[in-house]
Amino acid sequence: MKFEHSRLFKDVQLSGIFNDSKTFADAIPKQSWQAVCDFYEELQPKDLAEFVDVHFEFAQAPELDALDDVSSVQDYIEQLWGRLTRQVCDQNTSSLLSLPKPYVVPGGRFNEIYYWDSYFTALGLMDSGREALVEHMLDNFCSLIGSLGHVPNGNRSYYATRSQPPVTALMVDLLWDKKSSDKQWLKKVTTALRREYDFWMKGQGELSAKNNTHARVVMMPCGGLLNRYWDNEALPRPESYREDLEDAKHLTAQQKLSFYRNIRAACESGWDFSSRWLRDPSDLKTIATTEMVPIDLNALIYFLELQLARCYLALSYHAEYKKLDKRSKSRADLIEQYMWDEQASWYVDYDIANKCQREVQTMAGATALFFNLVKDDGHALRMSKKIMSEFCKVGGLVTTLTETLQQWDSPNGWAPLQWFGVKGLLNYGFEQEAKLIGTRWLHTLESNFAINQCLLEKYNVIELNKKAQGGEYIVQQGFGWTNGVACRLYKLFPDK
Repeated sequence: MKFEHSRLFKDVQLSGIFNDSKTFADAIPKQSWQAVCDFYEELQPKDLAEFVDVHFEFAQAPELDALDDVSSVQDYIEQLWGRLTRQVCDQNTSSLLSLPKPYVVPGGRFNEIYYWDSYFTALGLMDSGREALVEHMLDNFCSLIGSLGHVPNGNRSYYATRSQPPVTALMVDLLWDKKSSDKQWLKKVTTALRREYDFWMKGQGELSAKNNTHARVVMMPCGGLLNRYWDNEALPRPESYREDLEDAKHLTAQQKLSFYRNIRAACESGWDFSSRWLRDPSDLKTIATTEMVPIDLNALIYFLELQLARCYLALSYHAEYKKLDKRSKSRADLIEQYMWDEQASWYVDYDIANKCQREVQTMAGATALFFNLVKDDGHALRMSKKIMSEFCKVGGLVTTLTETLQQWDSPNGWAPLQWFGVKGLLNYGFEQEAKLIGTRWLHTLESNFAINQCLLEKYNVIELNKKAQGGEYIVQQGFGWTNGVACRLYKLFPDK
Protein backbone atom coordinates (compact mmCIF):
# COMPACT_ATOMS: atom_id res chain seq x y z
CA MET A 1 0.00 0.00 0.00
CA LYS A 2 1.20 3.51 -0.84
CA PHE A 3 1.87 5.67 2.20
CA GLU A 4 -0.64 8.28 1.03
CA HIS A 5 -3.38 5.64 1.21
CA SER A 6 -2.57 4.73 4.83
CA ARG A 7 -4.69 5.64 7.83
CA LEU A 8 -1.78 7.55 9.37
CA PHE A 9 -1.37 9.74 6.31
CA LYS A 10 -5.07 10.55 6.08
CA ASP A 11 -5.38 11.21 9.81
CA VAL A 12 -2.46 13.64 9.81
CA GLN A 13 -3.60 15.44 6.66
CA LEU A 14 -7.13 15.88 8.00
CA SER A 15 -5.98 16.92 11.47
CA GLY A 16 -4.72 20.35 10.44
CA ILE A 17 -1.41 19.86 12.25
CA PHE A 18 0.32 21.40 9.26
CA ASN A 19 -0.98 24.52 7.53
CA ASP A 20 0.43 23.22 4.24
CA SER A 21 -0.58 19.67 3.32
CA LYS A 22 2.61 19.24 1.30
CA THR A 23 4.67 19.34 4.50
CA PHE A 24 3.61 15.88 5.63
CA ALA A 25 3.56 14.48 2.10
CA ASP A 26 7.30 15.23 2.07
CA ALA A 27 8.02 14.07 5.64
CA ILE A 28 10.91 11.66 6.20
CA PRO A 29 10.05 8.74 8.52
CA LYS A 30 12.89 7.74 10.82
CA GLN A 31 12.04 4.10 10.08
CA SER A 32 10.30 2.74 7.00
CA TRP A 33 6.85 4.03 6.05
CA GLN A 34 5.40 0.60 6.72
CA ALA A 35 7.00 0.31 10.15
CA VAL A 36 5.69 3.70 11.24
CA CYS A 37 2.21 2.97 9.87
CA ASP A 38 2.11 -0.42 11.62
CA PHE A 39 3.20 1.13 14.90
CA TYR A 40 0.56 3.84 14.53
CA GLU A 41 -2.16 1.23 14.03
CA GLU A 42 -0.93 -0.68 17.07
CA LEU A 43 -0.45 2.31 19.36
CA GLN A 44 -3.42 4.47 18.27
CA PRO A 45 -1.86 7.51 19.94
CA LYS A 46 -4.03 10.22 21.43
CA ASP A 47 -1.52 12.96 20.64
CA LEU A 48 -1.08 12.85 16.86
CA ALA A 49 1.28 15.84 16.73
CA GLU A 50 3.60 14.23 19.27
CA PHE A 51 3.60 10.95 17.32
CA VAL A 52 4.59 12.77 14.15
CA ASP A 53 7.30 14.71 15.98
CA VAL A 54 8.83 11.52 17.36
CA HIS A 55 8.72 9.44 14.18
CA PHE A 56 9.35 11.95 11.39
CA GLU A 57 11.84 14.59 10.34
CA PHE A 58 11.75 17.22 7.63
CA ALA A 59 14.26 18.38 5.01
CA GLN A 60 15.90 21.75 5.44
CA ALA A 61 15.46 24.69 3.06
CA PRO A 62 18.81 26.52 3.23
CA GLU A 63 17.72 29.03 0.58
CA LEU A 64 15.42 30.59 3.20
CA ASP A 65 18.29 31.48 5.53
CA ALA A 66 19.56 35.04 5.45
CA LEU A 67 22.47 35.80 3.12
CA ASP A 68 25.36 38.05 4.10
CA ASP A 69 26.39 41.17 2.21
CA VAL A 70 23.89 40.95 -0.63
CA SER A 71 23.65 44.29 -2.39
CA SER A 72 21.82 43.46 -5.64
CA VAL A 73 19.50 40.99 -7.32
CA GLN A 74 22.39 39.62 -9.35
CA ASP A 75 24.52 39.09 -6.26
CA TYR A 76 21.60 37.38 -4.51
CA ILE A 77 21.08 34.99 -7.43
CA GLU A 78 24.76 34.11 -7.59
CA GLN A 79 24.88 33.30 -3.89
CA LEU A 80 21.63 31.34 -3.97
CA TRP A 81 22.53 28.82 -6.66
CA GLY A 82 24.52 26.72 -4.22
CA ARG A 83 21.71 26.75 -1.67
CA LEU A 84 19.16 25.63 -4.25
CA THR A 85 21.35 22.77 -5.46
CA ARG A 86 20.66 19.30 -4.09
CA GLN A 87 23.35 16.66 -4.20
CA VAL A 88 23.03 12.99 -5.12
CA CYS A 89 21.83 10.86 -2.25
CA ASP A 90 20.59 7.33 -1.80
CA GLN A 91 16.85 6.72 -1.80
CA ASN A 92 15.65 7.60 1.69
CA THR A 93 12.42 6.61 3.36
CA SER A 94 10.52 9.68 2.16
CA SER A 95 8.49 10.29 -1.00
CA LEU A 96 11.57 11.78 -2.70
CA LEU A 97 12.79 9.85 -5.74
CA SER A 98 16.56 9.52 -5.92
CA LEU A 99 18.35 10.89 -8.98
CA PRO A 100 21.80 10.07 -10.39
CA LYS A 101 23.07 13.65 -10.63
CA PRO A 102 22.82 16.94 -8.68
CA TYR A 103 19.90 19.21 -9.46
CA VAL A 104 18.38 22.59 -8.61
CA VAL A 105 15.07 22.99 -6.77
CA PRO A 106 12.72 26.00 -6.98
CA GLY A 107 12.93 26.72 -3.24
CA GLY A 108 10.75 26.95 -0.15
CA ARG A 109 8.03 24.28 -0.05
CA PHE A 110 9.30 23.02 -3.41
CA ASN A 111 12.25 20.99 -2.17
CA GLU A 112 12.53 18.75 -5.24
CA ILE A 113 12.93 19.27 -8.97
CA TYR A 114 9.92 20.64 -10.77
CA TYR A 115 9.85 19.63 -14.39
CA TRP A 116 9.04 22.76 -16.37
CA ASP A 117 10.67 25.04 -13.78
CA SER A 118 13.98 23.40 -14.61
CA TYR A 119 14.25 24.84 -18.13
CA PHE A 120 13.82 28.43 -16.95
CA THR A 121 16.22 27.80 -14.09
CA ALA A 122 18.70 26.36 -16.61
CA LEU A 123 18.78 29.65 -18.53
CA GLY A 124 20.38 31.27 -15.51
CA LEU A 125 22.67 28.34 -14.82
CA MET A 126 24.00 28.57 -18.38
CA ASP A 127 24.54 32.33 -18.05
CA SER A 128 26.33 31.98 -14.72
CA GLY A 129 28.83 29.40 -15.94
CA ARG A 130 27.08 26.33 -14.51
CA GLU A 131 26.62 24.44 -17.75
CA ALA A 132 27.71 21.18 -16.11
CA LEU A 133 24.78 21.43 -13.72
CA VAL A 134 22.41 21.83 -16.68
CA GLU A 135 23.92 18.65 -18.14
CA HIS A 136 23.29 16.90 -14.84
CA MET A 137 19.67 18.01 -14.80
CA LEU A 138 19.14 16.73 -18.33
CA ASP A 139 20.74 13.43 -17.31
CA ASN A 140 18.22 13.24 -14.47
CA PHE A 141 15.37 13.77 -16.92
CA CYS A 142 16.70 11.00 -19.13
CA SER A 143 16.93 8.74 -16.08
CA LEU A 144 13.33 9.48 -15.03
CA ILE A 145 12.05 8.93 -18.57
CA GLY A 146 13.95 5.65 -18.64
CA SER A 147 12.33 4.42 -15.42
CA LEU A 148 8.86 5.99 -15.58
CA GLY A 149 8.36 6.72 -19.28
CA HIS A 150 8.07 10.45 -18.56
CA VAL A 151 9.43 13.18 -16.33
CA PRO A 152 6.99 13.49 -13.42
CA ASN A 153 5.64 16.77 -12.07
CA GLY A 154 8.53 16.54 -9.57
CA ASN A 155 10.77 13.81 -8.23
CA ARG A 156 8.24 12.63 -5.65
CA SER A 157 6.56 9.23 -5.72
CA TYR A 158 3.13 10.88 -5.42
CA TYR A 159 3.80 12.88 -8.60
CA ALA A 160 4.44 9.81 -10.77
CA THR A 161 0.95 9.76 -12.33
CA ARG A 162 1.42 13.07 -14.13
CA SER A 163 4.06 15.11 -15.91
CA GLN A 164 4.33 18.85 -16.57
CA PRO A 165 4.82 20.97 -19.71
CA PRO A 166 7.49 18.92 -21.53
CA VAL A 167 10.78 20.83 -21.61
CA THR A 168 13.37 18.07 -22.08
CA ALA A 169 13.62 19.06 -25.76
CA LEU A 170 14.38 22.65 -24.69
CA MET A 171 17.09 21.39 -22.34
CA VAL A 172 18.59 19.39 -25.22
CA ASP A 173 18.50 22.53 -27.34
CA LEU A 174 20.38 24.53 -24.67
CA LEU A 175 23.23 22.01 -24.84
CA TRP A 176 23.04 21.17 -28.55
CA ASP A 177 25.97 23.20 -29.85
CA LYS A 178 28.36 21.73 -27.31
CA LYS A 179 27.11 18.16 -27.06
CA SER A 180 25.51 17.08 -30.34
CA SER A 181 28.80 15.88 -31.85
CA ASP A 182 28.96 13.28 -29.06
CA LYS A 183 27.14 10.30 -30.58
CA GLN A 184 26.67 8.57 -27.24
CA TRP A 185 25.00 11.69 -25.79
CA LEU A 186 22.94 12.12 -28.94
CA LYS A 187 21.62 8.57 -28.81
CA LYS A 188 20.81 8.91 -25.11
CA VAL A 189 18.76 12.08 -25.51
CA THR A 190 17.10 10.80 -28.69
CA THR A 191 15.91 7.70 -26.84
CA ALA A 192 14.62 9.87 -23.99
CA LEU A 193 12.81 12.29 -26.30
CA ARG A 194 11.21 9.41 -28.20
CA ARG A 195 9.93 7.81 -25.01
CA GLU A 196 8.58 11.11 -23.77
CA TYR A 197 6.85 11.71 -27.10
CA ASP A 198 5.28 8.25 -26.92
CA PHE A 199 4.03 9.08 -23.41
CA TRP A 200 2.15 12.13 -24.69
CA MET A 201 0.83 10.28 -27.75
CA LYS A 202 -0.15 7.05 -25.96
CA GLY A 203 -3.49 5.73 -27.18
CA GLN A 204 -3.52 7.57 -30.49
CA GLY A 205 -4.33 4.35 -32.33
CA GLU A 206 -7.50 3.88 -30.28
CA LEU A 207 -9.10 7.19 -31.30
CA SER A 208 -12.11 7.56 -33.56
CA ALA A 209 -14.82 10.09 -34.31
CA LYS A 210 -16.94 8.55 -31.56
CA ASN A 211 -14.06 8.16 -29.11
CA ASN A 212 -11.95 11.25 -29.71
CA THR A 213 -9.88 11.34 -26.50
CA HIS A 214 -7.56 8.95 -24.72
CA ALA A 215 -5.33 10.02 -21.85
CA ARG A 216 -3.30 12.97 -23.24
CA VAL A 217 -4.12 12.70 -26.95
CA VAL A 218 -7.14 14.22 -28.72
CA MET A 219 -8.56 13.67 -32.18
CA MET A 220 -9.73 17.01 -33.54
CA PRO A 221 -12.89 17.32 -35.70
CA CYS A 222 -10.80 17.12 -38.88
CA GLY A 223 -9.13 13.90 -37.72
CA GLY A 224 -5.77 15.48 -36.78
CA LEU A 225 -4.13 14.79 -33.43
CA LEU A 226 -3.35 17.30 -30.68
CA ASN A 227 -2.79 16.96 -26.94
CA ARG A 228 -4.27 17.84 -23.58
CA TYR A 229 -3.25 17.60 -19.93
CA TRP A 230 -4.27 14.56 -17.90
CA ASP A 231 -3.48 12.52 -14.80
CA ASN A 232 -3.61 8.76 -14.55
CA GLU A 233 -5.44 8.89 -11.20
CA ALA A 234 -8.73 10.47 -10.09
CA LEU A 235 -8.07 10.80 -6.35
CA PRO A 236 -7.35 13.68 -3.96
CA ARG A 237 -3.79 14.92 -4.38
CA PRO A 238 -1.58 13.71 -1.50
CA GLU A 239 0.12 17.12 -1.32
CA SER A 240 -3.27 18.88 -1.08
CA TYR A 241 -5.31 16.10 0.46
CA ARG A 242 -7.37 18.12 2.93
CA GLU A 243 -8.01 20.91 0.42
CA ASP A 244 -9.26 18.55 -2.29
CA LEU A 245 -11.61 16.71 0.06
CA GLU A 246 -12.99 20.00 1.33
CA ASP A 247 -13.59 21.36 -2.18
CA ALA A 248 -15.29 18.16 -3.30
CA LYS A 249 -17.42 17.44 -0.21
CA HIS A 250 -20.74 18.50 -1.74
CA LEU A 251 -20.17 16.81 -5.10
CA THR A 252 -21.67 13.48 -6.17
CA ALA A 253 -19.40 10.46 -6.40
CA GLN A 254 -19.07 10.86 -10.17
CA GLN A 255 -18.50 14.60 -9.88
CA LYS A 256 -15.75 13.97 -7.34
CA LEU A 257 -13.88 11.70 -9.73
CA SER A 258 -14.08 14.35 -12.45
CA PHE A 259 -13.01 17.09 -10.04
CA TYR A 260 -9.96 15.16 -8.80
CA ARG A 261 -8.89 14.25 -12.35
CA ASN A 262 -9.20 17.82 -13.55
CA ILE A 263 -7.44 19.29 -10.52
CA ARG A 264 -4.54 16.91 -11.11
CA ALA A 265 -4.50 17.68 -14.84
CA ALA A 266 -4.25 21.38 -14.02
CA CYS A 267 -1.22 20.57 -11.88
CA GLU A 268 0.28 18.81 -14.90
CA SER A 269 -0.24 22.05 -16.83
CA GLY A 270 1.82 24.00 -14.29
CA TRP A 271 -1.02 26.56 -14.24
CA ASP A 272 -2.57 25.50 -10.95
CA PHE A 273 -4.97 27.19 -11.01
CA SER A 274 -6.32 29.55 -13.68
CA SER A 275 -9.50 30.72 -15.40
CA ARG A 276 -8.10 28.83 -18.40
CA TRP A 277 -9.45 25.64 -16.87
CA LEU A 278 -12.64 26.90 -15.18
CA ARG A 279 -16.14 26.97 -16.62
CA ASP A 280 -16.94 29.61 -14.00
CA PRO A 281 -13.86 31.76 -13.25
CA SER A 282 -15.09 32.29 -9.69
CA ASP A 283 -15.63 28.60 -8.86
CA LEU A 284 -12.79 26.10 -8.70
CA LYS A 285 -15.29 23.23 -8.63
CA THR A 286 -16.09 23.96 -12.30
CA ILE A 287 -12.56 22.99 -13.33
CA ALA A 288 -12.49 21.20 -16.70
CA THR A 289 -8.80 20.99 -17.64
CA THR A 290 -9.17 17.72 -19.53
CA GLU A 291 -11.76 19.31 -21.83
CA MET A 292 -9.25 21.85 -23.13
CA VAL A 293 -6.61 21.54 -25.85
CA PRO A 294 -3.96 24.01 -24.62
CA ILE A 295 -1.96 26.22 -26.95
CA ASP A 296 1.22 26.08 -24.86
CA LEU A 297 1.26 22.30 -24.50
CA ASN A 298 0.84 21.80 -28.23
CA ALA A 299 3.50 24.40 -29.01
CA LEU A 300 5.86 22.53 -26.68
CA ILE A 301 5.09 19.17 -28.29
CA TYR A 302 5.57 20.78 -31.70
CA PHE A 303 9.08 21.70 -30.55
CA LEU A 304 9.55 18.19 -29.15
CA GLU A 305 8.73 16.83 -32.61
CA LEU A 306 11.15 19.29 -34.22
CA GLN A 307 13.94 18.46 -31.78
CA LEU A 308 13.40 14.73 -32.14
CA ALA A 309 13.50 15.09 -35.94
CA ARG A 310 16.73 17.07 -35.55
CA CYS A 311 18.22 14.26 -33.49
CA TYR A 312 17.20 11.63 -36.02
CA LEU A 313 18.77 13.66 -38.82
CA ALA A 314 22.02 14.04 -36.87
CA LEU A 315 22.06 10.25 -36.40
CA SER A 316 21.24 9.70 -40.11
CA TYR A 317 17.95 7.98 -39.25
CA HIS A 318 16.31 9.45 -42.31
CA ALA A 319 13.01 7.54 -42.25
CA GLU A 320 12.36 8.55 -38.64
CA TYR A 321 13.37 12.13 -39.44
CA LYS A 322 10.81 12.35 -42.23
CA LYS A 323 8.02 10.99 -40.00
CA LEU A 324 8.65 13.49 -37.20
CA ASP A 325 9.18 16.36 -39.61
CA LYS A 326 5.80 15.58 -41.18
CA ARG A 327 4.14 15.35 -37.77
CA SER A 328 5.51 18.71 -36.69
CA LYS A 329 4.21 20.37 -39.85
CA SER A 330 0.80 18.76 -39.32
CA ARG A 331 0.69 19.97 -35.72
CA ALA A 332 1.62 23.51 -36.77
CA ASP A 333 -1.27 23.50 -39.26
CA LEU A 334 -3.69 22.22 -36.61
CA ILE A 335 -2.59 24.88 -34.11
CA GLU A 336 -3.25 27.53 -36.74
CA GLN A 337 -6.60 26.02 -37.67
CA TYR A 338 -8.01 25.54 -34.19
CA MET A 339 -6.21 28.02 -31.95
CA TRP A 340 -5.72 31.25 -33.88
CA ASP A 341 -8.54 33.61 -32.85
CA GLU A 342 -8.84 36.11 -35.67
CA GLN A 343 -11.04 38.49 -33.72
CA ALA A 344 -8.80 38.50 -30.64
CA SER A 345 -5.54 38.52 -32.67
CA TRP A 346 -4.28 35.83 -30.33
CA TYR A 347 -3.76 32.09 -29.93
CA VAL A 348 -6.18 30.52 -27.45
CA ASP A 349 -7.04 27.10 -26.04
CA TYR A 350 -9.62 24.92 -27.78
CA ASP A 351 -12.68 23.59 -25.93
CA ILE A 352 -13.17 19.91 -26.84
CA ALA A 353 -16.58 19.56 -25.21
CA ASN A 354 -18.12 22.58 -26.91
CA LYS A 355 -16.05 22.36 -30.11
CA CYS A 356 -15.06 26.01 -30.01
CA GLN A 357 -12.23 28.31 -29.01
CA ARG A 358 -11.96 29.46 -25.42
CA GLU A 359 -12.61 33.14 -24.75
CA VAL A 360 -10.02 33.33 -21.95
CA GLN A 361 -6.91 35.06 -23.32
CA THR A 362 -3.62 34.21 -21.64
CA MET A 363 0.11 34.63 -22.07
CA ALA A 364 0.23 30.96 -23.02
CA GLY A 365 -0.64 32.27 -26.49
CA ALA A 366 2.83 33.80 -26.73
CA THR A 367 4.33 30.32 -27.06
CA ALA A 368 3.28 30.51 -30.73
CA LEU A 369 5.77 33.37 -31.10
CA PHE A 370 8.36 31.68 -28.87
CA PHE A 371 8.42 28.55 -31.03
CA ASN A 372 8.18 30.44 -34.35
CA LEU A 373 4.79 28.99 -35.16
CA VAL A 374 3.40 32.29 -36.46
CA LYS A 375 3.96 32.21 -40.21
CA ASP A 376 1.88 35.27 -41.06
CA ASP A 377 3.82 38.51 -40.42
CA GLY A 378 0.54 40.33 -40.06
CA HIS A 379 -0.49 37.99 -37.26
CA ALA A 380 2.85 38.51 -35.51
CA LEU A 381 2.45 42.30 -35.72
CA ARG A 382 -1.06 42.13 -34.32
CA MET A 383 0.12 39.89 -31.49
CA SER A 384 2.94 42.27 -30.60
CA LYS A 385 0.49 45.15 -30.41
CA LYS A 386 -1.84 43.12 -28.22
CA ILE A 387 0.99 42.17 -25.88
CA MET A 388 1.99 45.79 -25.42
CA SER A 389 -1.52 47.23 -25.14
CA GLU A 390 -3.21 44.52 -23.06
CA PHE A 391 -0.74 42.14 -21.41
CA CYS A 392 2.11 44.54 -20.67
CA LYS A 393 1.60 46.26 -17.32
CA VAL A 394 3.78 48.53 -15.20
CA GLY A 395 5.55 45.51 -13.69
CA GLY A 396 5.78 43.20 -16.69
CA LEU A 397 3.45 40.78 -18.45
CA VAL A 398 0.24 39.83 -16.68
CA THR A 399 -0.68 36.13 -16.82
CA THR A 400 -4.20 36.47 -18.21
CA LEU A 401 -6.64 39.23 -19.10
CA THR A 402 -9.09 37.74 -16.59
CA GLU A 403 -8.83 38.84 -12.96
CA THR A 404 -9.70 36.14 -10.43
CA LEU A 405 -8.52 34.87 -7.05
CA GLN A 406 -6.46 32.15 -8.77
CA GLN A 407 -2.70 32.63 -8.83
CA TRP A 408 -2.35 32.02 -12.58
CA ASP A 409 -4.56 34.96 -13.49
CA SER A 410 -4.44 38.75 -13.40
CA PRO A 411 -2.96 40.65 -11.57
CA ASN A 412 -0.08 38.18 -11.20
CA GLY A 413 3.01 37.87 -13.38
CA TRP A 414 5.30 34.82 -13.54
CA ALA A 415 8.89 34.51 -14.75
CA PRO A 416 8.33 31.80 -17.42
CA LEU A 417 5.69 33.88 -19.14
CA GLN A 418 7.99 36.91 -19.19
CA TRP A 419 10.54 34.76 -21.01
CA PHE A 420 8.01 33.37 -23.48
CA GLY A 421 6.90 36.92 -24.23
CA VAL A 422 10.32 38.55 -24.47
CA LYS A 423 11.91 35.80 -26.56
CA GLY A 424 8.80 35.48 -28.71
CA LEU A 425 8.92 39.17 -29.56
CA LEU A 426 12.66 39.03 -30.26
CA ASN A 427 12.08 36.13 -32.67
CA TYR A 428 9.98 38.43 -34.84
CA GLY A 429 12.15 41.53 -34.59
CA PHE A 430 10.19 43.47 -31.96
CA GLU A 431 13.30 44.40 -30.02
CA GLN A 432 12.08 47.63 -28.46
CA GLU A 433 8.94 45.97 -27.13
CA ALA A 434 10.89 43.01 -25.76
CA LYS A 435 13.33 45.31 -23.97
CA LEU A 436 10.53 47.32 -22.40
CA ILE A 437 8.95 44.16 -20.97
CA GLY A 438 12.26 42.78 -19.74
CA THR A 439 13.16 46.10 -18.15
CA ARG A 440 9.82 46.39 -16.38
CA TRP A 441 10.07 42.86 -15.01
CA LEU A 442 13.60 43.45 -13.71
CA HIS A 443 12.43 46.68 -12.10
CA THR A 444 9.67 44.72 -10.36
CA LEU A 445 12.22 42.25 -9.01
CA GLU A 446 14.61 44.99 -7.93
CA SER A 447 12.04 47.17 -6.20
CA ASN A 448 10.66 44.18 -4.29
CA PHE A 449 14.17 42.96 -3.49
CA ALA A 450 15.04 46.31 -1.94
CA ILE A 451 12.32 45.65 0.62
CA ASN A 452 12.41 41.87 1.13
CA GLN A 453 16.01 40.95 0.19
CA CYS A 454 14.87 37.90 -1.75
CA LEU A 455 13.23 36.86 -5.02
CA LEU A 456 9.76 35.35 -5.16
CA GLU A 457 7.92 32.84 -7.34
CA LYS A 458 5.35 35.39 -8.60
CA TYR A 459 4.59 39.11 -8.45
CA ASN A 460 1.66 41.49 -8.73
CA VAL A 461 2.58 43.33 -11.94
CA ILE A 462 -0.32 45.79 -11.82
CA GLU A 463 0.12 47.16 -8.29
CA LEU A 464 3.77 46.72 -7.41
CA ASN A 465 3.29 47.66 -3.77
CA LYS A 466 0.97 44.68 -3.25
CA LYS A 467 1.97 41.05 -2.80
CA ALA A 468 0.85 38.48 -5.36
CA GLN A 469 -2.10 36.52 -4.04
CA GLY A 470 -3.92 33.28 -4.82
CA GLY A 471 -2.82 29.69 -4.70
CA GLU A 472 -2.98 27.02 -2.01
CA TYR A 473 0.08 28.28 -0.13
CA ILE A 474 1.89 31.49 0.78
CA VAL A 475 4.17 33.10 -1.80
CA GLN A 476 7.43 31.17 -1.89
CA GLN A 477 10.91 32.67 -1.97
CA GLY A 478 14.06 31.40 -3.62
CA PHE A 479 13.18 31.08 -6.49
CA GLY A 480 14.58 28.90 -9.25
CA TRP A 481 12.83 30.10 -12.36
CA THR A 482 12.67 33.73 -11.22
CA ASN A 483 16.44 33.62 -10.77
CA GLY A 484 17.02 31.93 -14.11
CA VAL A 485 14.90 34.28 -16.20
CA ALA A 486 16.35 37.31 -14.41
CA CYS A 487 19.87 36.16 -15.32
CA ARG A 488 18.91 35.83 -18.97
CA LEU A 489 17.21 39.24 -19.06
CA TYR A 490 20.22 40.93 -17.44
CA LYS A 491 22.37 39.34 -20.15
CA LEU A 492 20.05 40.46 -22.95
CA PHE A 493 19.55 43.99 -21.65
CA PRO A 494 22.76 44.99 -19.83
CA ASP A 495 22.03 48.69 -20.27
CA LYS A 496 18.41 48.46 -19.11
